Amino acid sequence: MAKPCIAIVGRPNVGKSLLFNKIVGKRISIVQETPGVTRDRIYADAEWRSRRFSLVDTGGIEPKNDNEILRFMRLQAEIAIERADVVVLVCDIQTGVTAEDHVVAEMLRRSGKPVVVCVNKSDALGAPPPEFYEFYALGLGDPVEVSALHGHGTGDLLDACFEHFPPQESDEAEDDRIRVAVIGKPNSGKSSLMNQVLGEKRVIVSNVAGTTRDSIDAEVDNEFGAYTFIDTAGIRRKAKVEEVIEKYSVMRAHMAVERADVCVIMVDATEGVTDQDTKIAGLAHEAGKASVICINKWDAVEKDDKTMDKFRKEAELAFSFMSYAPIIFISAMTGQRVPLLFETINAVAEQNAMRISTGVLNDILNEATARVSPPTDKGKRLKLYYITQVSVKPPSFAIFCNSRELFHFSYQRYIENQIRTVFGLKGTPVRLLIREKGETAPEIR
Repeated sequence: MAKPCIAIVGRPNVGKSLLFNKIVGKRISIVQETPGVTRDRIYADAEWRSRRFSLVDTGGIEPKNDNEILRFMRLQAEIAIERADVVVLVCDIQTGVTAEDHVVAEMLRRSGKPVVVCVNKSDALGAPPPEFYEFYALGLGDPVEVSALHGHGTGDLLDACFEHFPPQESDEAEDDRIRVAVIGKPNSGKSSLMNQVLGEKRVIVSNVAGTTRDSIDAEVDNEFGAYTFIDTAGIRRKAKVEEVIEKYSVMRAHMAVERADVCVIMVDATEGVTDQDTKIAGLAHEAGKASVICINKWDAVEKDDKTMDKFRKEAELAFSFMSYAPIIFISAMTGQRVPLLFETINAVAEQNAMRISTGVLNDILNEATARVSPPTDKGKRLKLYYITQVSVKPPSFAIFCNSRELFHFSYQRYIENQIRTVFGLKGTPVRLLIREKGETAPEIR
């Protein structure tokens, strides 16, 4: 299920980024910033009132400035508004309501999105100052007084946003379709794959990196099943991102990963596996998505009978942190082995959603501890009492023990491998949540 999205917008120097950082770093119980190539902390995942959501920071909107970069920043904000479930308009109580605030407010009214007005830099405690009430003139409902510097009012702000979140069951109708995000470096063949699976030249294909600026959703129905493919802009290394609009393309790619059930990680076979390929794969791994590593342009590689095995070993070494992900070789341009890609997508999606009964899990745990004894430290031995599955996508298991400190990473990996030995779980990460005796298990979802 896709998380709700909050976009933070406003004119420059009103404290948008400070508010973003305060919410992410101080007010949220669970935070996982997207790793790798996030630009300027513009995108993060968080939780409020047991509801996970995405938070997006945008550049300042200057409506009357025609500077090219500032136009791109406005475009960035406009697209973020379009994708958001609720928009936070940040204003500055020290400057009062400005003409630019009115222009941005009008833009938000035209968008039709729910808006919460955040009156920032209200650093003093107590009753709001008279200047606070000026912000009702924006015509966007009751403003919320906030100090991003000190954190005052951020909980009230999130409560106001929470009221506009869609119901958690709102997208259940889409669950029958497998959502597939195609991610990778620029010019790795993502758009060619889209055209191949669609059977038409619907996406622009060019050797110029950065041709794809936006994520493109396309429904595909064939003999293998029903899918929604999400094509994304190529993700470059940070040093190569020069245009603000391309920074937003990167953010859009992160959002595509979040929306996906399966990530197809495109690797250019003519270039080999690069550090950037592994960083991009890390997005899918950290997000807990089922993944397929797709070595593209295999038709363009000079090869003999040992070339594929050699390339596979190099890829397995580079992607060792996600050794569960299958590696397939295709040509998106010619369609070579694309049917195998669909079969693999189906398999990893099924594994990512697998549920295992508690009884069977505890049988596996008992056999594993009997085969290899839990570690000891200074005479104290780790005891594993119980294991149960708490969620899917990815399969996540809570293990109750006597000491979290004694449950070393190596033994956690051993337990995970025992589960994989029995059930496979190929193509999906596995999460182990360590709980000491007496702690409450996470809510099953």
